[in-house]
Amino acid sequence: MRFVFTPPADEAAGLLSLPWDEPLESWQDDRLVEIRQRGISRHVVRFAVDDGVLYALKELPERLARREYHLLRSLTELGVPSVDVVGVAVDRTPGTDAILVTKFLTYATTYRAVFSRPRGGQPTDRLLDALVELIVRLHLSGFFWGDCSLSNTLFRYDAGTLEAYLVDAETSEQHPQLSAGQRDWDLELAVERVYGELLDLQAGDLLPEDVNPLEIAEQLQSRYAALWEELTREEILRPDEQRYRIAMRLRRLNQLGFDADEVELIRTPEGNRLRVHTRVSETGLHSRQLFLRTGIDAGENQARRLLNDIASFRAYLEQKQRRPVSEFVAANRWREEVYEPVVDAIPADLRGRLAPTEIFHEILEHRWYMSEAAGRDVGTTAAARSYFKRILPEAPEPMETTTAAEPDELPQSLADTSSE
Repeated sequence: MRFVFTPPADEAAGLLSLPWDEPLESWQDDRLVEIRQRGISRHVVRFAVDDGVLYALKELPERLARREYHLLRSLTELGVPSVDVVGVAVDRTPGTDAILVTKFLTYATTYRAVFSRPRGGQPTDRLLDALVELIVRLHLSGFFWGDCSLSNTLFRYDAGTLEAYLVDAETSEQHPQLSAGQRDWDLELAVERVYGELLDLQAGDLLPEDVNPLEIAEQLQSRYAALWEELTREEILRPDEQRYRIAMRLRRLNQLGFDADEVELIRTPEGNRLRVHTRVSETGLHSRQLFLRTGIDAGENQARRLLNDIASFRAYLEQKQRRPVSEFVAANRWREEVYEPVVDAIPADLRGRLAPTEIFHEILEHRWYMSEAAGRDVGTTAAARSYFKRILPEAPEPMETTTAAEPDELPQSLADTSSE
């Protein structure tokens, strides 16, 4: 047996002692675990925990396993949201297939879980928007998915929105660029599969009566067309408006989470034609800023909200101390006095339902609504207590099998200086 892996993969070294020579379905090992809400797969898929990290193992023919391994690596390098591939076990016992190993996506949820316990109203819009954005990112990167479906996608909450991650690239193809026909075909396949999945939800009474599965599935095409047009359209510019119109266009791309790879101005009788070659952007600016200041890893929308809270906390410190406070000092004090007490107070039986950064964001939202109703600032302590009691229990249960035991009492020292 040979294990081909993507360096650095030293954290996965313990996996080498698993019974690779046996068919995956018959494995017996204490590290194997069962996962809640797991999706449906055409192959044998099992999960293993090693050194605190959860891995997904999928058994499939070696040619397909090697191909998916390289495709997932390419997606990671291009910055397209997808699972992190660790390696592939090949040349196993004759008669057994290869095994693809990926890291389990933490704080992820399935579309069935989103529909079974909707948060913040009907989830169809957020699910469709997330899936469409993922498809557009793939197509801009030259990827034909071939098996786009809700089942082959995992979702993470990001400050109330959803971000979609590709988890199955078995049928994908990588090209320098996709033609309009390839994109249309990929989208038609997506509509067909999503329609079938929504019919399944309807049969299980998970869809509201006023939701039409066919109408919702067909919205994929219109939403995709709108986003693709926004990212790739050409426009005629007058000489006196070129600079600000180009700046506006590039700013809009950044707001949508994309970057301009190249900007062309083509002279025409009507004026200069602006053509922007769009590409998938790198990790979000706000996520990087938050990590550099606090060491907290968060989604882009979560990071933007937390950075705003740090700025408000810094202003509070400066007003209280009557002197300037450096950005570095404010960020570290905010983490120690505001963020960590809230995270430490999450009840043990509710841990893992959402990422700590998403929980903190929702507590800020909850505090704002409570304060508005009360006509005064209720503070973080009261908002956190109320949120843990009334709102967090309604979140979907985590897909992971276990969560770490943590204190479930809210510390009395919890700071009430968080903004919003």
